[in-house]
Amino acid sequence: MEPAILFDRVWKKFRRGERHDSLRDVVPSAFRRLFNPRPATDLTKEEFWVLQDVSFAVRPGEALGIIGPNGAGKSTALKLLTRILKPTTGACRVRGRVGALIEISAGFHADLTGRENLYLQGAIMGMTRRETARKLDAIVDFAGISEFMDTPVKRYSSGMNARLGFAIAAHVDPDVLLIDEVLAVGDFNFQQKCYARLADFRRSGAAIAFVSHNMQAIASLCDRALLLRPGRSPILGEVSEVAALYASVEGNVTDSRVTVRSCTLSGSNQAPLKTPVAPGTILTLELDVETSVALPRCGVNFEVVRSDGLMVFNGSPLVDGDAAVDVEAGSTLRARVQFRANVLRGTYRINLNLMDIRRLWSPVMMSGLASFVVHETTRLAGCAELEPRYQTVVLSQGAPGLRLVR
Repeated sequence: MEPAILFDRVWKKFRRGERHDSLRDVVPSAFRRLFNPRPATDLTKEEFWVLQDVSFAVRPGEALGIIGPNGAGKSTALKLLTRILKPTTGACRVRGRVGALIEISAGFHADLTGRENLYLQGAIMGMTRRETARKLDAIVDFAGISEFMDTPVKRYSSGMNARLGFAIAAHVDPDVLLIDEVLAVGDFNFQQKCYARLADFRRSGAAIAFVSHNMQAIASLCDRALLLRPGRSPILGEVSEVAALYASVEGNVTDSRVTVRSCTLSGSNQAPLKTPVAPGTILTLELDVETSVALPRCGVNFEVVRSDGLMVFNGSPLVDGDAAVDVEAGSTLRARVQFRANVLRGTYRINLNLMDIRRLWSPVMMSGLASFVVHETTRLAGCAELEPRYQTVVLSQGAPGLRLVR
């Protein structure tokens, strides 16, 4: 099956600042480029690579999640696919009708009303006026802003812009959907409606490229993930593996007062954790850290944070009543934490901080020491594994002790 989305060895560079200030600068520069062309892969001191040798393909019915830190080139990749930008080298293309939501209010005219912009965006995305009119009620209903459709969009909030933009993109019957992080500005209920709509499109055979920092949404919707990292090679693979790598490698912070000598996260077999685990799995974190300063009355603070920033757990043995220890400069502190991962699917980062319960010295922060991925397919949504036991009984109207409220 032919890919609906193709990125083939794409490189893209940008230039820092403005290149020319006047016509006097433009004319000599044009002659230099004409008679002394440079290879496209060369960089001047003002240029930098945003994407380097990126390749991927998405077939109909597949969804690719694009993740990475800010500035890694995620939005640039989507803009290349929509031909807003051209690659420096390489090729990228999409097949079929495209529904794209790259930037909030992109393509909207601020002085036109929501209704007028709906027709304008529909035309940009390839719909005829008759087709747009036929889908008008469905688009307005999905966006949930019917009372504001005759208001100029310059009066809209960012959330209202996102609602209208996604509603239009979701009703062009696309073969390809390109979605950026703009859904993050919507309220919770609208986000859930959008994610459900994306899942419907995937089941119907649309190809999806989805940029997001929400690992829960990426894990739920996508088959594979592409990790983009500034100045480093991209990584393409299964969502759980790529998300775990992103959480464990990116954003690690260790206080200068300590040096982490060893850190392992293992499962019940005592082997280092390398694969996703099921909810309720018992995990063990073991850490050796060398201190360069004295840390009197020292205790540990254990945190587990989901990749979208949700604090899942924050606790300390000091609060539980355990005694603190005095750590001398140059000594090694060994910490061991065993816990049960009663959480649902997602990627989770472990932070461990050293602290003085009297707060006489500032906490020593060690962020992103390890990460783990939980995978399950039997829960609809949520963050905690509650292990419910269900029982449903049908009682007749005349059953003893049953009172009907009318």
